[in-house]
Amino acid sequence: MDLYVPIIVLGVLAAVFAVGSVAMASLTGPKRWNRARLDAYECGIEPTPQPVGGGRFPIKYYLTAMLFIIFDIEIVFLYPWAVAFDLMGIFALIEMVLFIVTLLVAYAYVWRRGGLEWD
Repeated sequence: MDLYVPIIVLGVLAAVFAVGSVAMASLTGPKRWNRARLDAYECGIEPTPQPVGGGRFPIKYYLTAMLFIIFDIEIVFLYPWAVAFDLMGIFALIEMVLFIVTLLVAYAYVWRRGGLEWD
């Protein structure tokens, strides 16, 4: 249990900071309520009524999210590999080169198909 004490203390400290920040903001923040403040914020554009099903999102949102996930997973694999590179030898180097080449092929495919162009 002694090994977990610093982690628990850090978790409690983070929770106290988060709750304290929200409490202090609500206590010290301005209390001026008006119509503009109560309206939904849509980047300065007047809010429009949504269709019954919530409307359709352009496929570009999903492609961007998938690209983010792919490159996020790349970092998850590259960081431990870079830390333990000396211990793994030439086999790990070849495997990582194949992994990066696969990602570059996927990146080139998305680039050629126009997945990185935002209209």
